Amino acid sequence: MTRQITLPFDWKSASDESDFILSDANAEAVRHLEHWALWPVRASLLVGPPKSGRSHLARMFTHWSRGTVIDDAGRVDEQEIFHAWNAAHSSGKPLLIVADAAPPAWDIKLPDLASRLKATPVVTIGAPDEALLAAVMTKQFHDRGLQPSPGVIDYLIARLERSFAAVFEAVTRLDAQSLAEHRKVTIPLARKALGLDQTFIDES
Repeated sequence: MTRQITLPFDWKSASDESDFILSDANAEAVRHLEHWALWPVRASLLVGPPKSGRSHLARMFTHWSRGTVIDDAGRVDEQEIFHAWNAAHSSGKPLLIVADAAPPAWDIKLPDLASRLKATPVVTIGAPDEALLAAVMTKQFHDRGLQPSPGVIDYLIARLERSFAAVFEAVTRLDAQSLAEHRKVTIPLARKALGLDQTFIDES
């Protein structure tokens, strides 16, 4: 399942992006954030790899709930997260904590914060399948004003590491190579820019 999520009418005024790709990898997280009023505590932890759309989803959450987000929480002072968790509990205004991993993989030093996060629901953006990666890549090309030649996306998805970060890096490098050479994004350009093999697709 990969489709565009239906957003609120005024969504474009609420974010710097206008759409979100909904798939099996993130559907559970979307449902959880949409139903924030049902959370057992006033906080949740959203876990997902970089470039997975987790920050975009967090912005959607703030639009839905008017809540607070702490993004990339592993780099944020633990006291700040602790006080934000307490403030959410006392005010009823929900808090979303976004991180690469959940405790104990995310090593929390502050015991009071660790105990609170232990009671905090965790939702995860899962590993992407090929259909989702292709949709993400298509959107990233579109956002950069690029129109890859037929077959380019299939060629890349078959060869890249299956991760959001790999797709982002590939599109970034292809964008730079296309600009430098004033060429369209084609399979030969992709092979040159990314050092990929020459098999799989007819380039004629």
